[in-house]
Amino acid sequence: MRSIFEKREQAALNWKKKGLIFAPPQRSSWPYSHAALPVADREGDQYRIYFSSRDQAGRAQVGSFTTDLAIASEAREVTTKPVLGLGPLGAFDDSGVTMSWLTNHRGRKYLYYSGWSLGVTVPFYFYIGLAISQDNGRSFVRISPAPILGRNEIDPFLTASPCVLVEEGKWRMWYVSGTGWEMAEGKPRHNYHIKYAESNDGVDWRREGIVCIDYQGSKEYAIARPCVVKEGSLYRMWYCYRGERYRLGYAESGDGLEWTRRDSEAGLEISESGFDSEMIAYPYVFKEEERYCMLYNGNEYGQTGIGLAVAC
Repeated sequence: MRSIFEKREQAALNWKKKGLIFAPPQRSSWPYSHAALPVADREGDQYRIYFSSRDQAGRAQVGSFTTDLAIASEAREVTTKPVLGLGPLGAFDDSGVTMSWLTNHRGRKYLYYSGWSLGVTVPFYFYIGLAISQDNGRSFVRISPAPILGRNEIDPFLTASPCVLVEEGKWRMWYVSGTGWEMAEGKPRHNYHIKYAESNDGVDWRREGIVCIDYQGSKEYAIARPCVVKEGSLYRMWYCYRGERYRLGYAESGDGLEWTRRDSEAGLEISESGFDSEMIAYPYVFKEEERYCMLYNGNEYGQTGIGLAVAC
């Protein structure tokens, strides 16, 4: 029996919403607000969900909770302290750490994240960092106080939100890359799309400026949080893109390098009311038993919490 990912010119996935599975704790010192950029990691018969939450100063840090997605149960074991906190003063991640991806490899968990620092002429800078856990995700240690993908001639403005797959010893990354800033309504506004990089070890990366998902139309200026799934010979990517508000995007590729956008086939729209009535953002797609699931954020970049949808 062929899988749903091997049928294409096959139909794209459609999604059935299961509702909100995690609302941020109310106004503790941390988490104070938001539960953004969720990532699911299987632990026996349940999942540990990593997410980014903000403190009272608006600085994001990474926490986690456990849940049984088979029955969309309530969150348990919600961390009261970050599993990955702020970087040292003056470092690229001293003003925020947002979750991006978790890769399990040879008994270690590689946590890829976006580190934030504040700017002067522009509001912020962010770049890609890496922390590794050797105790099954209970704690993470940065491999360096510097980013693993900072600014260079390929990415002169910013890097963020990597998705990382390991295929036959090759580490493959799809990530957000800034193309510049512009003034919009009197304020600096970022522009970023999705590029590609490769590595032999998940730490040192080669970049050649390969653009995977580019802007379409003059009103589009941000393409964020790529999530790539491969089964058979087909690569599928979910992401979010925005003009005024984030919406769910979708693309396909035969090699992971050249992609065709099929945003109309993303299969998940905003609701008429509720936590995701204005925005669909930051998708994370994974296989749970024989079904595909998506964690995502709704309104205000995760302020309303984490939603679950299943393929149908």
